[in-house]
Amino acid sequence: MIQDFINFLHLSAFHLVTWKMMVMWGIVLVLLYLAVYKGFEPLLLIPIAFGALIANLPTQGMVNLPAHGQPGGLYYYITKGITWEIFPPLIFLGVGALTDFGPLIANPRTLILGAAAQLGIFATFLGASLLGFTTRQAASIGIIGGADGPTAIFMCNKLAPELLAPIAVAAYSYMSLVPLIQPPIMRLLTTKHERRIRMKSLRKVSKLEKLLFCLTVMVLSVLLVPAASALIAMLMLGNFLRECGVTERLSNAAQNEIINVTTIFLGTSIGITMTGERFLNAETLKIIFLGLFAFGLSTAGGVLMGKFMNFMSPKNPINPLIGAAGVSAVPMAARVAQLEGQREDPNNYLLMHAMGPNVAGVIGTAVVAGYFIACLSK
Repeated sequence: MIQDFINFLHLSAFHLVTWKMMVMWGIVLVLLYLAVYKGFEPLLLIPIAFGALIANLPTQGMVNLPAHGQPGGLYYYITKGITWEIFPPLIFLGVGALTDFGPLIANPRTLILGAAAQLGIFATFLGASLLGFTTRQAASIGIIGGADGPTAIFMCNKLAPELLAPIAVAAYSYMSLVPLIQPPIMRLLTTKHERRIRMKSLRKVSKLEKLLFCLTVMVLSVLLVPAASALIAMLMLGNFLRECGVTERLSNAAQNEIINVTTIFLGTSIGITMTGERFLNAETLKIIFLGLFAFGLSTAGGVLMGKFMNFMSPKNPINPLIGAAGVSAVPMAARVAQLEGQREDPNNYLLMHAMGPNVAGVIGTAVVAGYFIACLSK
């Protein structure tokens, strides 16, 4: 009887479970808790958590490589969407279709806030270099500060594919945790009076302005940093479909089916990389810490630039809280700015104002990534 039970265990997969797998199960539960009960970007965290759970189970037919004439596992093929750089541009297509660029066009000076929020990328690039990472690895780690998962994956795949797993996990985790990480920094760097600043209503932006903006930004960005062409072009295509008024079906597809399906596959593909052996080591912990530093510094850079702009132009003040939206987490960072403003003044509506630097951050992070790729790929 005992021997039969032992034989059964060997036929099952229980004996293949390791302590590292069980630690990762705990991390999966934390991610699911944050997604389901705290509402921290569940569309991202739930697929990532499920992918991580799959990665830390002794599965068959999921992640195995092709061998002896047999096909590879399911995620051997799905993850090609990352390694072949298909998923990130498709996400940008959906983001463009979902986002109104009008606030940025109506208040172009918010571009400066988006630029200032790239501070964490460059500072972390220097810091990671000093900690022993190569310049290509340091640049890939620094881009986490833009809080833009697709751009981080796109850039890391070109410069430091060996770090793709921890960088992708860090980038998407911090995107999801924007409501937890940003508010303390925003409150620390602003006064109650600054948080109560009410901004002037934005002017109405015409359809023609929006269409010309898409085309102009795409042409200029591609000419400036051709390495980021795939991201910028798909972002602007999605927005053009949204704003032109004659492609509603295509715009709806980009906003719903395409981005939703891609998010499922991208999120689970990221989670699949979170094996215990790869995740529970000193290098990964360094990357996660540096990513947090980058993201926090980018948030601070945007807020401080808002304060500086007020100092330079006191007659047309900017609520510095919207500077924190200069990171690329669209539209979560803009919503956080809105919520923080309403904590001090329930009748202060900052969401549309915050969308200006938020859009600028998306474009800015893609441009910075293109710059690093162009400089370091040689």
